[in-house]
Amino acid sequence: MADVKSGPNPLFLREEDLRQGIELLFYAYRDFTAEPDAMLAKIGLGRAHHRVVYFVGRYPSITVTELLGILQITKQSLSRVLGDLVEQGYVAQRTGTKDRRQRLLTLTEKGLELERHLSDAQRARIAQAYRNAGAAAVEGFRTVMLGIIDQEDRARFQPAIPKR
Repeated sequence: MADVKSGPNPLFLREEDLRQGIELLFYAYRDFTAEPDAMLAKIGLGRAHHRVVYFVGRYPSITVTELLGILQITKQSLSRVLGDLVEQGYVAQRTGTKDRRQRLLTLTEKGLELERHLSDAQRARIAQAYRNAGAAAVEGFRTVMLGIIDQEDRARFQPAIPKR
């Protein structure tokens, strides 16, 4: 009887398996960002702008401090990117109600449209990959991705506890 292998042995990952995982991440990220990058280039913006637009859209009224924590970039870098987005009418800033030092960020109508436009292709790409892979693979992918990100960020992705 032939020896049938069902993939890499999870108890012993060879160097080649690990290198292929790294390479797959590089290729996936390249292809995942290609279409939004092209859209952004047409309006004079880049990938850093996309990340800000995405997270401000995902978390309306996010503070600058919270955004810095997510993006892990310098205040100077964020200031430049945010300045572009505010100046071009994609992001609005307002002062915090409890702490006047806070700047709360939201997308304008123009920003919401940009975020939707940029994310549509990415959502479609992920949806297709999820459909092709099946539920068990999707859960495995989620587990792997959670294992890659730093411990302090994992709590953001824990399933929400249903309210009673």
